[in-house]
Order: sequence, then C-alpha cells, then structure tokens
Amino acid sequence: MADVARLAGVSHQTVSRVLNGHPYVQEQTRLRVRAAIEELGYRPNGFARALVTGRSQLIGVVAQNTTLCGPASLLAAFEQAAAGAGFVVTAHRVDVLDRESITTALERHRDQRVAGIVVIAPTASAHDAVDTVPPGVPLVMVDGDSERSTPLVTVDQAEGALVATRHLLEAGHPTVWHVSGPSDWFDSAGRIRGWREALEAAGAEVPPVVPADWSAASGYRAGQVLARMPEVTAIFAANDHLALGILRAMHERGRRVPHEVSVVGFDDVPEAAYFIPPLTTVRQDFDAVARDALELLMAQIEGNGVEGARRTSSPALVRRNSVRPPPGRGRGGH
Repeated sequence: MADVARLAGVSHQTVSRVLNGHPYVQEQTRLRVRAAIEELGYRPNGFARALVTGRSQLIGVVAQNTTLCGPASLLAAFEQAAAGAGFVVTAHRVDVLDRESITTALERHRDQRVAGIVVIAPTASAHDAVDTVPPGVPLVMVDGDSERSTPLVTVDQAEGALVATRHLLEAGHPTVWHVSGPSDWFDSAGRIRGWREALEAAGAEVPPVVPADWSAASGYRAGQVLARMPEVTAIFAANDHLALGILRAMHERGRRVPHEVSVVGFDDVPEAAYFIPPLTTVRQDFDAVARDALELLMAQIEGNGVEGARRTSSPALVRRNSVRPPPGRGRGGH
C-alpha cells in the first residue's frame, strides 16, 4: 500500500480510503490511486485487512460431502452470490451429518475468523451442533428446523410435494404411492407431509410410505417392490434419483411408464429431461435460496438482528411425459 501511495503521490490513508470506497475522496485522486494499483498489480491482503477492520471477507459454509443435486447446487449458487458481494466462500464438507462432524466444521470456521457461517445440513443433528456456536456469530441455516430461533432459509418442501401429488390425482389416479428420502432429513419429512395433505384433501386412500434414501439404487429396490403391485398406478418419488431407479425397475418388470404407471420426481436434475420417458418433477430455485441466505447473513454481519427470521421460496412443477391417466381413464401425457 505504501508503494501505491508513493506512485500516486498521496498518503497511505488516502489509498486506504479508495480501497474501502470512502465517499470523501476527489474523483481525480481516486483515478490516480486506481491507476497506481493497476500498474503495480497491488492486491489487498485479506488477512491483514481483517486484523485492522475486524471484518473478514471469508464466509464459511458447512455442507455434506455429496454430489446430491440439492446440496451441491445450493453450495454452487451460494458461492456465486457471495462472490458478487465481494466475499470468498470456504467450505468444510462433512461425510456424515452428525453432531460431532458438524461441530468440528463450525469450530474450524471460527478459527479462520470468518465473517459468518451458513449451514447446509437439513438434519436435526445440525441444529444440535449449531447450539454450540456462541451468540453473536452471524449464522444462517438452510432447510432446517422452523421451530428453532436460528435464521432460516428454505424451500417449501411440503408445497412442492402437494403440487406433485395433486398433479397425479388430477390425471385420474385413485391414489399416489410415495417413495421417501431418509427419515432424519427435514426435506424428506416436508415432502411426506405435503404428499399426505394432498391425498387427505382429495379424500384418497393414503398408502404406507415406502422408505428409501436419496440414491437411484434405493429407488430401484423400492420400484422392484411396487412393480409387483398391480394397484400401483402413480408414484411420487422424493427426488429424481429415486425416480430414475423406479423407472428402471418398472421397465424390467414390464410395467410401462407412463402408460401403466405414472412417476413424478423432485429437484429437476439436469438429466431429468433426458430420462425415458422425460421426467415430470418439481424444481427448486436454488439461486433464490442462496440470495436469501446471503441477505440474512449480511444483515447480521452489519449488526442488524434477524433472530427468528424466515425466508421461504416456492418450488414449481415441471411437466414432461412421465404422467398420464391410468389405464382405462383416457389418454394424453402431462
């Protein structure tokens, strides 16, 4: 910074004011300093600046070490949103979403003196770990427990499941079977809740939930069971990977989709439009979630209280060709 000041013919304090966007610097002086910065290739030392200002340009994210569409897409969207605000994201990925792993990740972020923390771990164990973070540390949960006071950003999972289930019912199916995600995920619980609500509102029978995890292999195993049941004509899968496994199982068992069995997924993974048949699914707006999470985090970093704040976005149904009326109820894809 001293080299920049010398080349521009200004004081060290003036360079600092330009770097921090101070309004009371003459435009000619600002341009001269910027020219010196470019000529010298100067880049501010983020760690040194954090020591002086007390504010880091790092945001810590705790996320699962996974290629699942939802968590991976959300992390990428948040990194982009944070970069636009001048922050760098450092992510600690955990292999298991248990209290010990998440607590360790949170402690590492605090050791890095990050400006704030975002936790993308939609399980009860994540909230138990967050309880160990001292008050005053800027922190936002994504897809967490709405009963807690921690600032929360989420997609309305129940609404998405309700829309998906209602779509199948409106196609003429007497009921809809559900292959769920893991029981300890809030997302999974929300999707079960919306599915059940849609069936009950329509006066339809509520079949037992078919438990699974988020993988295509798990969907395949569930599909092998459902394919043997002739009364099954409509399935709502808790994510698109489960739906993919179900499609494979139905094909192997000679149950044609959508002619005999309709299937709807959740997430709208990039490959969903290229499944056979192209998959009707529910799309989440991860960019909106990332923006909301950053806004709530920035409010805390700037000293504004947001305890108990909630930001919720609505998912959207994406209609393709995996839904049609059940056999004997007319034709036409949706």
